[in-house]
Amino acid sequence: MSSTTLPGFRDFYPDELARRAHIFRAWRAVARRYAFVEYDGPPLEPLELYTKKSGDEIVGQLYNFVDKGGREVALRPEMTPTFARMVGARANALRKPVRWFSTPQLFRYERAQRGRLREHYQLNVDIVGEASELADAELLAVAIDILRELGLTSADVKARVSDRRLLNGILHTLGVTEAQVPAVYGVVDKIARQPREVSAAKLAEAGLAPALVERVLALAAGTSFDAVRAEFGEAPAAKEHVERFARYLEFLAGLGVADWVVLDLSIVRGLAYYTGIVFELFDAKGELRAICGGGRYDTLLKALGGVDLPALGFGMGDVVLGELLQDRGLFPAASEEAIDLQLVAGNGAAALGFPTALKLVTALRGAGFSVAHGLNAERYMGQATRNQVDGAKKAGVAAAIYFTEHGATEAMSLLGSMKGAPTHAMDTAAALAGDAATMQALRVWLQQQRATVRPSAGPSDSTNG
Repeated sequence: MSSTTLPGFRDFYPDELARRAHIFRAWRAVARRYAFVEYDGPPLEPLELYTKKSGDEIVGQLYNFVDKGGREVALRPEMTPTFARMVGARANALRKPVRWFSTPQLFRYERAQRGRLREHYQLNVDIVGEASELADAELLAVAIDILRELGLTSADVKARVSDRRLLNGILHTLGVTEAQVPAVYGVVDKIARQPREVSAAKLAEAGLAPALVERVLALAAGTSFDAVRAEFGEAPAAKEHVERFARYLEFLAGLGVADWVVLDLSIVRGLAYYTGIVFELFDAKGELRAICGGGRYDTLLKALGGVDLPALGFGMGDVVLGELLQDRGLFPAASEEAIDLQLVAGNGAAALGFPTALKLVTALRGAGFSVAHGLNAERYMGQATRNQVDGAKKAGVAAAIYFTEHGATEAMSLLGSMKGAPTHAMDTAAALAGDAATMQALRVWLQQQRATVRPSAGPSDSTNG
């Protein structure tokens, strides 16, 4: 039997799962803060749902097979087709605008590399039924606020934004024909990933004159919105789009995220279904793949779900985001994810007995604490307290809790040096009864210990009789 996972797949041991859960908590907290509601769909869909959107060539990237009923099916490689199908099925009954999010596991048979695996989890956030650029600004603000929630700043990440309508207007103003636009888009989309001379040659092959080639390359390599507005703001083909983009930037400023945003006309999102404002989020050092990408896709729902509604959305995967948080040291310390309390045998254990100790555990759990115990009454009564405390500390528990010889209940911090470890005393009757004030005082004390973790040292006999 193999002892390793399939290539591109992951095991999630408790530490890794805690990190994934940390990302998921931020995803859900911010999405709900912006009034999005969660949905989900099946991980297995008809193959045609994906070939209808992307063509037969996508089959090479799928985990697909014929099921026992003779149906051609595939593990979902993305969520948008499922989303479109679900919205299309109930479009008339849904209140507009639809504001939905999901956190599916997705599967693609691709070469595994840094930042890209064959399975990953992805936050999908979508808005349906609103054509205003304010919806575009709101969508990007969600993505940025998630990164803030995780401790990142505008010095860590930049949102590179563009608008395909604006780029079209600029290209037409410069003299690019409608027939040449697809080829220009193909070059612009890859401009950061291929040598400049290759891009220039491809533009020339598309029929662009040398001066126009240089102009397109210069714009795609970097410009400011002020420069774009100064040059193209009154051009008939671009004026409307310049004005719309200006409003978009004003809305982003109002939403408090303007310092994260830069104009980048090379962001066109390779997928042909995008129709308007598009964006990608990258780490500022340029060391990783895109953290997030999305934009407006006003025609896709009609193609996939049969309903003609404006729509926009983004996807944010857990793989690149997790690497960035790891690189920046932003995953929570183990103490922040630790089990709150573990029952150990203090000097009052014999007098009160194990059934009373279980009542204490039950009262603490009822108050919302995570509480472990040794699952063995004989060991609780017979093993040296020092050993029980040592085991709890090695397990990463935040504090030990026990009965003292004087009839009190006491918690002792395990988050750091055990020499002079802080303790917190409670009235035993109040603790056993789950008294609200007693439990709140313990909760505050535990939060204080986690906020002031001290250098680690060995355990002591402070509770041992």
